[in-house]
Amino acid sequence: MGTKSLTITDEAYDRLKAHKREDESFTDTILRLTESDRDILKGFGEMSDVDGFRDAVESSRQELTEGFRERGRR
Repeated sequence: MGTKSLTITDEAYDRLKAHKREDESFTDTILRLTESDRDILKGFGEMSDVDGFRDAVESSRQELTEGFRERGRR
């Protein structure tokens, strides 16, 4: 496989670097981010086994519901 050199702005580099995982090269990062058949549900449920996550989601849901109800009464 051949290689190409690219010139990008500092801002573009910083954004790309922010997406780069520790075990990835920049090439790997670009390929991962530009996959055309990316599964939009990939990672869904990844946080479900994190301690306290379910409680935090439920608490946020209740706060939002109460806020909507309160605004609806006005």
